Amino acid sequence: MKPRILLFMVAFISIQIVAQTKQDSINQLKNVTVNARTKTLKERGEFKRHGQTTEVLTSEELNRNNPAFLEQSLGVMAGVQVDKRTQVGGQRIVIRGYGNDQKFNNWGIKAYFNQFPLTNAEGVTILDDVDFSVVDNIEVVKGPASTMYGAGVGGVVRFYLKNSEEKGITLTQNTTTGSFNLVQTNTRLDYVTDNASMFVNFGHLQSDGYRPNGESLKNFITYKGDFKFTDKQSVSVFLSHNYSHEGISGQIPYSYYYANNDPGNDAYIRKNAHLNMQSTRFAVSNNFKFSKSFSNSTVLFYTGTDIESVSAGASGQTNSPNYGVRSVFTKTNDFNSSIENVLNIGTEIQQYTSLTSSFRFTGDIANPLTVSAIADGAYYKYTTNQQSVFIHDRINFKKADLSVILGLSGNRIGYDRNDLLALPGLIIGNTINSSFSKSFKTSFNPHIAIQKTYKDQIFNATYSEGFNAPTASTSYIAALNKANDDLVPEKAKMVEVSSQGLLFNTRFDYQVSLFNMSIENKLTQLSAANPAGGSYTYTANTGNQLNKGLEASVGYVYEMKSNPIISKVTSFVNFSYYDFKYTDFSTRVGGVLTDFSNKTVVGVPKQKYSVGLDFQSPEGIYMNTTFNYLSDVYSDFANTNNVNGFGLLNAKWGYKIASKNKKLSLDLFVAGNNLTNQTNYTFLFLGGNINDSDVNSNFPGMKTDVNPGSSKAYFWNGINIKYHF
Repeated sequence: MKPRILLFMVAFISIQIVAQTKQDSINQLKNVTVNARTKTLKERGEFKRHGQTTEVLTSEELNRNNPAFLEQSLGVMAGVQVDKRTQVGGQRIVIRGYGNDQKFNNWGIKAYFNQFPLTNAEGVTILDDVDFSVVDNIEVVKGPASTMYGAGVGGVVRFYLKNSEEKGITLTQNTTTGSFNLVQTNTRLDYVTDNASMFVNFGHLQSDGYRPNGESLKNFITYKGDFKFTDKQSVSVFLSHNYSHEGISGQIPYSYYYANNDPGNDAYIRKNAHLNMQSTRFAVSNNFKFSKSFSNSTVLFYTGTDIESVSAGASGQTNSPNYGVRSVFTKTNDFNSSIENVLNIGTEIQQYTSLTSSFRFTGDIANPLTVSAIADGAYYKYTTNQQSVFIHDRINFKKADLSVILGLSGNRIGYDRNDLLALPGLIIGNTINSSFSKSFKTSFNPHIAIQKTYKDQIFNATYSEGFNAPTASTSYIAALNKANDDLVPEKAKMVEVSSQGLLFNTRFDYQVSLFNMSIENKLTQLSAANPAGGSYTYTANTGNQLNKGLEASVGYVYEMKSNPIISKVTSFVNFSYYDFKYTDFSTRVGGVLTDFSNKTVVGVPKQKYSVGLDFQSPEGIYMNTTFNYLSDVYSDFANTNNVNGFGLLNAKWGYKIASKNKKLSLDLFVAGNNLTNQTNYTFLFLGGNINDSDVNSNFPGMKTDVNPGSSKAYFWNGINIKYHF
């Protein structure tokens, strides 16, 4: 059936390609004066382009808190939660409850920097080495978006960098200090001419952290240049070199967490556990207009990453270059004066190659960094390839203000692993060779949407599919020395009805969505009895789950031009309500196969809401306040361990002033987070990962599954200086 659908779409689109072109695309919002929040115009445009719920954070929203702490800005968005293992690292972005079942990093969502992916070919996203201070806005596409972006069930997060538009040279110096000996600086130089704009930014962050052994040190160098060669061609260049060090404190038991007692985990602290990362990113994109109606955007990208990790159980090294190309052709045609077609055909190809080693610690307390013999370790070379080809077609019926979006993608992923310790004669007595190859058949993922625009309101109904393939490590069962041949990718199917609009003279903006998403062949970590004694873990497709939800985001702007004290008041409420359940879902816990059907999905709060209220005076004084609440969650499949919810109150007060000639501007501020001293967590072990217990920890006989946040209020202050020469 799916090949027939693909054949039909190719034939249909071919007819449109040869149709006569009459004018530029009208796939733009009509000119409208918007009095609502700054993000509204961009958000409306991306909502229409993607044909499913899409929200945006602009620099205004990002700077309501410290941009380096992603959970304080992105985590406020409806349907989005940001967890983290360390103070400023190990971020795990969870969209519509998806992506929280991994112990490390992101899996199940796709992330981009402008046009090129941060997510590697294996589907894993690491954000420790991303300088969020240069991010101008963030766009989140919620739910399966495989049609345009390849692998990923939860959605897509796009981080955008923007050059200055002010001609000449501009120097910006931002300096922040605060609790836990925080020192944070950014020095940025912008240069803009008629045909070029560029910036270079030097970023630095260091802090002792709020947990034992929880220090952070980050240094970033970022360059971005945009060059206009002709009216038809422009080129963008991105280059960054990044260093990140994050101390790892380890998990503690829930009893300690609720008592606000965080001594850290000795199994980590004794080894000075940490994650050191050094990376270089490079991307060059070419945008070319073949004609008024036919264009192409192509980006070549490369990321090289070196990682040194020391955890409670092992020491590891990874060297992993990831490179590829993303190219999209856009063709605009008019069938007649009332029907317009906008066609996008594209591909994204990535290859990830890595050398990775891991050697287990012996547990010797006197010499905690002593590892076992080399034969018991692992040293692998991985090669992972992922390819995606997609078609995204938009038909605009101008007179009716109605659009139909049709999309289809074909996505494929495969792995090769070479066991470098299995070379003949390398290790005496080592006869195990854990090399393997695995690939998954091409996954076809359609996307269909109908959009209706009525005055300032946009109504959207969509059906979309997505997939999420197992990683290379989960595709092999080490204890049995065999490939996990039974694994198949997860498949998500989502039906969504949503609306976005402006009311009350465009001062009130809203976005609301109802969705029903079924996930088939859910990938879950299981345990089984080891023939050699004890137990081992492996990953299997355990069944299905059904995610039903309501998300709403509303905002209002009130301006008082003649008021000498308050000139502008901005408020917002973001709300999520979820009913996520396992259906036909069985896992093996402690060697016993148990059915968890109709149980609530782990780690997903039934309710999440954020409230913001901002004030601005005509003299430049401002105040931003945010309250973010998560309700209780279950951490285990049986729903026996209920983790208490919490609400965090944050505030920022500041004063902005500019010289009469506008060349010099200052922003002085002071801010505080968790002002009501709430017990809160930043990361939970969930589902098949619960009941963690590390050898030689300071919690004998206790399970350690929670990373606490700071239970006391903490503060920071700073000054941002900008001078235009």
